[in-house]
Amino acid sequence: MTVQRYSVNPQAIDTLLTWIKTKDIVVPEIQRPFVWDAIKVRNFLDSLYKGFPVGYLILWRNPNIRTKNGELSSGKKILIDGQQRIVSLIAALLGEDVINKDYENVRIRIAFNPIKEEFEVANPAISKNPVWIPDISILFAPEASIIKIVHDYLQLNPELDQLMIEQRFTKLQKITNNQVGIIELHDDLDIDTVTEIFIRVNSAGTELSQADFAMSKIAANETFGGNELRKAIDYFCHMAVVPEFYRVIESKDVSFSKTDYYRKMLWLKDVKDDLYDPSYTDMLRVAFTSEFGRGRLQDLVALLSGRNFETRQFEEEISQKSFETLKNGVLNFMNETNFDRLTMILRSAGFITNSLIGGKNTVNFAFILYLLAKRQNIHPDDIEHVVRKWFVMSMLTGRYSGTPETVFDQDVRQINNYGVLEHSKTVFDASLNDSFWSALLPQEMDTSSGISPYFLVFQAAQVKMKDKGFLSRDIEVSQLLMNRADVHHLFPRNYLKQQGLQRGQYNQIANYAVAQSEINIAIGDKPPKVYFATLLDQVTGGPKKLGGITDQQQLLDNLRAHCIPEGVFNSMADDYDEFLIERRKLMAFKIRDYFNLL
Repeated sequence: MTVQRYSVNPQAIDTLLTWIKTKDIVVPEIQRPFVWDAIKVRNFLDSLYKGFPVGYLILWRNPNIRTKNGELSSGKKILIDGQQRIVSLIAALLGEDVINKDYENVRIRIAFNPIKEEFEVANPAISKNPVWIPDISILFAPEASIIKIVHDYLQLNPELDQLMIEQRFTKLQKITNNQVGIIELHDDLDIDTVTEIFIRVNSAGTELSQADFAMSKIAANETFGGNELRKAIDYFCHMAVVPEFYRVIESKDVSFSKTDYYRKMLWLKDVKDDLYDPSYTDMLRVAFTSEFGRGRLQDLVALLSGRNFETRQFEEEISQKSFETLKNGVLNFMNETNFDRLTMILRSAGFITNSLIGGKNTVNFAFILYLLAKRQNIHPDDIEHVVRKWFVMSMLTGRYSGTPETVFDQDVRQINNYGVLEHSKTVFDASLNDSFWSALLPQEMDTSSGISPYFLVFQAAQVKMKDKGFLSRDIEVSQLLMNRADVHHLFPRNYLKQQGLQRGQYNQIANYAVAQSEINIAIGDKPPKVYFATLLDQVTGGPKKLGGITDQQQLLDNLRAHCIPEGVFNSMADDYDEFLIERRKLMAFKIRDYFNLL
């Protein structure tokens, strides 16, 4: 017979809000970007008003931990599903600010029309319309008086029936009496079972990751400073995106602004660089993997809970040590020297803008590799070389694009067993062998995606090699990329459309080149054989029509830097397929030479 591992109890919304105020349950997501838009908040309030079901909330009490004196301690309840609904209530009913996806403090104001019993997101037009209450939070303020609110409303709408208005305002105010189903997981469940429940519950809708679960676990712990650690992670990520956020911290969280964490992150307030703006998931991955030698964040949740992987028991000593270790990892991540060193290494490899970076996990493991290499006392110059190469290798092979946690776990274990330099050499030799450069990479370049990692790396190679823009005499690719250059179609798009080619055919990365906009405009839709003939005329004494190159050798050097086959001056100018095949090979070999320079 299957034993039910949870209990289901209805609770009034007012009770839930009280629990949150008294910190009986933990909702750390209040401090993080709010996922729902205002329309969803409106619909949620409308459902509550009409008495519709709004789903269950799932709580889990921290597992009992065996303390040093042998007694069992029970932790706080963690809200592992239902964060957005709770934050919606806090925002709409209590009038508290939330942080949007741009890390800005915003108020979500929900308006109510008692005549039609409708809700809307407040806007200037609604605010000027007297039949609307522009912000329903006035009904839920501690000092709220229905009599006064009705009186003020009827002053603006004297033709309305007072009894009807009173009834509808009272009905709205009483939605806090509505009950929500609470599923409380038993506190004797092991961490693996809770993790499985967590994943299954979030298999649909707005998915919460293991990082969300870990952040909830961190926030729930006050004994070992988890609540403050969670703030440090969140605030650092906020300031990385919006440096001015430090003013919010100093004005609204004075106690945190006096902590060591805050002093360690204050350097961000003067940083305008956005090459690497980490999310809390990125920060957790780097801190956890570099310090614990593991790659799966569900292991972090288990360790913070005090799990002994051998005895499968929960021990306070393990929990305490895990929090201390994670704190050390977070401080290493925040360290200005470490952070600046990582971004400097990426830039030195040619990745000078965040548009060239691709997936965050490639940066995350590059940071992990840097921290591990530093711990292994590897010479700084060797660290730079290996981190640059690892980052580029990861992009070219899609090493962390599938199941990143599994590969993180495998890589960090091998690094801890064999060392950074030995493991990296093994991976480079196996992943980037001769057949990769000559066959696999040219084949993989048969893609139309402008954000393809192969094209991103190719552009970084051009930056590293100080190449000039396509047909530019003086302007380098790096300068163009920093100023939003045009990506020019070497065989013009409209020209290929006229030949009957489809989008996926003319938008090939082997048909792209970084160019000045004026050169792109001057070429227009001219067939390659026409504008390349113009170029030959230009470098043999003819008028300047395309760029400023007037020397034949300069032109050949420029085309070579962009891996453009010299055959474009003759038969290849009419054979697009042959051009693509040959250019892919040349691009692959250029990337190979670039990789060897790193």
